[in-house]
Amino acid sequence: MSTTDPYTIEIIRSSLEAIGDEMFSALQRTSMSPIIYETLDFSVGVTDARGDLITQGNGTTVFLAMIDSLVRDILAKFGSKGEIHPGDVFMSNDPYEGGGTHLSDFGLVAPVFHQDELVAFVVNKAHWVDVGGKNPGSFSTNATEIFQEGIQVPSVKIIARGAVNEQILEIITANIRLPKDSMGDFWAGVAANRVGERRIVELFAKYGRDAVLEAKEQLLTYGETMIQKDLAALPKGVFTAEDWIDDDGITSSPLRVQVKVTITDDEFVADFTGSAPQAQGPINNSRTGLVSAVRMIFKALTNPHIPANAGCFRMVRVICPDSTVFTAKRPAPVSTYWETQMYAVDLIWKALAPHVPQRLTAGHQLSVCAVILAGTHADTKEFALLVCPLVGGWGAGISKDGESGQFSAADGETYNIPVEITEARYGVLVEQYAFHNAAGGAGEYRGGRGVVMDYRVRTDDFVLTGSFGRFKYPPWSMNGGQNGSPNMLQVLRADGTTETYGKIAGLPLKKGDVVRMITAHGGGVGDPKKRPIERIREDLHNGFITPEQVQRDYGLSV
Repeated sequence: MSTTDPYTIEIIRSSLEAIGDEMFSALQRTSMSPIIYETLDFSVGVTDARGDLITQGNGTTVFLAMIDSLVRDILAKFGSKGEIHPGDVFMSNDPYEGGGTHLSDFGLVAPVFHQDELVAFVVNKAHWVDVGGKNPGSFSTNATEIFQEGIQVPSVKIIARGAVNEQILEIITANIRLPKDSMGDFWAGVAANRVGERRIVELFAKYGRDAVLEAKEQLLTYGETMIQKDLAALPKGVFTAEDWIDDDGITSSPLRVQVKVTITDDEFVADFTGSAPQAQGPINNSRTGLVSAVRMIFKALTNPHIPANAGCFRMVRVICPDSTVFTAKRPAPVSTYWETQMYAVDLIWKALAPHVPQRLTAGHQLSVCAVILAGTHADTKEFALLVCPLVGGWGAGISKDGESGQFSAADGETYNIPVEITEARYGVLVEQYAFHNAAGGAGEYRGGRGVVMDYRVRTDDFVLTGSFGRFKYPPWSMNGGQNGSPNMLQVLRADGTTETYGKIAGLPLKKGDVVRMITAHGGGVGDPKKRPIERIREDLHNGFITPEQVQRDYGLSV
């Protein structure tokens, strides 16, 4: 029986959701690295004292199971010993425990107390531009064990009752290439959590313990109720899909992955049994990453508009044996985990798209298409380290063309680093950023267009690392449409030669070399011969297709 009027409950619920947004803004505005303050490669959230997700701010969607998982790891490790106190801050980047992805993603957790009672946790998880390892930028497409990928920090108490453990920070900074930037990002994360902590304390002081806890429970119930309603509208039954991951970065052999989705009136089960075993190379994904993937596509299928909380996912169940490419175990390398994690999203997408075409399109570029360029800045002569993702094409729908120049579903609400900042911070020249017209994605409704971006290197000591999944297996189509085009990396050497890659690690570059990044077109939908002539002419006019493609794919002469 509610003891608080419904208007107050609604105000508290909205305030809890707003706390995540304010934390997000605080971290963005105080961080040191463009990968955080421009790209927005981070996420923030609030959980209750049990570790149930209450709210998660905008940002990187791949972290959708990382916030609550990390808190539960802290509770298991420190809570049982009575070692969680006001003023504490916990840190972790462990991919295998808690909120694990890869070592570049550091999580910071702070408890929130009201009158000596633990009532909540505030959390952020952000990509640090370098955490050590054998390659600058700390991801490598040819690592064979996690020890090559950077410093590992299990869940530790980095600040105890307000006192910083300087020795741990010294160990971390001694192992990373850009300690000033990363420590700036660390303190930005601490500050963002303090903003969240302060707002929660104010909420309890204003409305009282019982009212806030009641509103929190109602927020979780609201999430469950709204999602349950949308789950009931999904088709019921068993749906399957399979696909192939290009390779693991070490061998050239593809890896088969599969899913069986079972939807009932009250449960959504994703079973990945039968997928490839964990790989030798660094495309491995953690079990927490798999849960995040399923949550992401489940939320898109049901109700993407309401804020995410633990109640939204009570009817989701994920099945997968240990030690698969989706559920790797220590010490498997994981630095390019997103390539595999997004296949988990894409498999469910592919299995259900024909049955819920009003919600799901054909396949999109899938890969984050991330590159790292490291070397001496041509002007400042300092070490420069560029890390960035790239946009690509999304698949067509049953009544629309695909979106062009959008980030992978893995990135969520992220952005490119602006050209001006790229050139000033990293000393490279951005010579091209445009849509391209490679073959692929034709249909009655065509796939969205991928992009091409060129970086010209201005010194002789740069190295390139990049991972462009779906290099061999382009985005899938539907209803007779054409598959999309592949993602790829090219190096246009100053001597006139060209090299093409899907994955590369530590490739030496020379002054005048151009790194060309080409992202996929999305998959097409429907017979290309049914595309209206005026739409074909418009695409030709915009440079999205060539006259040769018009004749070959659409059967028309221009």
